[in-house]
This record gives sequence, structure tokens and C-alpha cells, in this order.
Amino acid sequence: MTRAATPSFRAAPSFRATHWHEAIAECQERNEGYVLVTVVGTAGSTPREPGSKMVVTASHSIDTIGGGHLEFDAIARARAYLAKGEVCTELHSYPLSSSLGQCCGGAVKVLFDVCNIHQQHIAIFGAGHIAKALVPILAQMPVRISWIDNREDVFPSSLPANVQKVVEEAPESEVRHLDEGSWLIILTHDHQLDYRITEQALKQPSLPFVGLIGSDTKAKRFITKLTQRGFDDHAIERLFTPIGNRDIPGKRPIEVAVSISAQIIERLHANHAAAASENDADTNTDACTGEHTKPPAKVL
Repeated sequence: MTRAATPSFRAAPSFRATHWHEAIAECQERNEGYVLVTVVGTAGSTPREPGSKMVVTASHSIDTIGGGHLEFDAIARARAYLAKGEVCTELHSYPLSSSLGQCCGGAVKVLFDVCNIHQQHIAIFGAGHIAKALVPILAQMPVRISWIDNREDVFPSSLPANVQKVVEEAPESEVRHLDEGSWLIILTHDHQLDYRITEQALKQPSLPFVGLIGSDTKAKRFITKLTQRGFDDHAIERLFTPIGNRDIPGKRPIEVAVSISAQIIERLHANHAAAASENDADTNTDACTGEHTKPPAKVL
């Protein structure tokens, strides 16, 4: 296997940024969620002054609000907010006493701003002609892409910032490592490999969209084989094959890529609308803490 020598989406790439404002720009470029952590108030002796900032992602922290246990706790708290998957703003007070393992004697108020987190993860299997036409289109959307193939030499020499190359001898083994809610687009050069990836994906109920390229005949054969192997209607409902918007004709790589992009964009907008509707129905719940809050009083 080539995995030991090749970065994967599970081995997060390092940040070029060294300052918080550079890190925000890099997170936006990558479509990666982050928390901006800001010291907004101090009293007594403190390690940093108001206005000090740092950026925290799921795997990195950039810049500093003073180090020590204060910063360790702030990083852990920021990552807990990221894990909730909701944009929110939260203010937390830290007494710099023995309870925090610090003896400065002062106090710090820290603001946590959770940003840029509604980024759909898409795993694209196969790096052939269609994938090479598709990836530059989808990379312009608010998504994160893992591009997976077992042939390192077929990938372009440069990739968009929100696309991560994964070279794996057995691409189907990557399915079990995908984030919950990931979408799959299966475009490999090998029908048997397509089937193995599809079968692994349908074993994971947390993967709601399994898109498979191919003809109607290929789709029927796959569905028949999956049914014979015990996959029920609920599992097969998550298989979208042939993938793409049927209203867009053509068999050229770019035409197929546009067709697939149209279907993905429709799903992105549908998810956004559903999330907005859910937020409207839950406006009295704090997104960071999950606690119920009172609605604002009416002004008469």
C-alpha cells in the first residue's frame, strides 16, 4: 500500500499561516471550519492583553492567547464547539487561579466565534477524465473534497486548496474512514472496484448519498447484485445511479461532469434550505451550549 508515504484526508495538511488573520484566510480558502478565539476583557495580572486572538481548527491552532492551561482549555472548548456543527458565539470567563493550574491571579474573558462549518464533505473515487473535469467545478462550491485513486501518477500536479489527494491501493478501504454525512461520487476505471466501493458505502447508514456513474444496464446489475447480497430498500435508496442530472445530455467528460455538478449543487441548496428551516424552528436554543433561551420581550 502507498498510504504510509502519501497524505490522506485523515492526516490533515499543515497550515502555512503563523498569525490568526492569515489562518482565517487559509481556512476560508480550504473551506475548513474554525473558531476565532479572542481575549475581550482582562482584570489583574494576565498573560495577554484584550484583543489577543488565535484560530483553532479540528487539528491545528494558530497564534496564541497566552499559552498555559488557559490556552489548552480554550482550544479544547473551541473544538467541542466545532464538533457540535453549529455556527455560534459564546463568551466564557476564566479566573487565572489554581483551579485552572495558573497563578497569575487575574481573570480573562474569552469570546469564541465558530465560523465556516457548514462545509459538505465529498469523497470522489477515481481520477480519470470525468473526475478531472468534475473536481475543478465542485471545488468552487462550499465543500471539502477527498479525491481518491490507487494511481498516484494520474492526479494533476496542483489541486485547489479544498481538495485533498488520497492514494490508496485498495480505495474501498477508505469508505469506513469517511466523516458521517459524507457524499460519495464513484467514477473509477474498474467496474469491480466500483461495486466494492458501493457495497462498502451502503453498509454505512451515515452516508446518505452514494453516486455511481454508469449506464442504466450497469445500474440494474449492481442493484440486483446488492439485493441478492441482502441490502434492503432503505440501503439501496441511498444509491443514486446513474449519477447526474438527466436533463443535461452528452457523454463527453465535461458534459458528464456538468451533469453531476448540477445534481450536487441541487442537493447543496436543498440541504441549505432544510438547515435554514430547522434553525428558524429552533431560534430559542443556544447553538453553542444547546440550552433553551427565552425569546426577546415584545416592545409595546
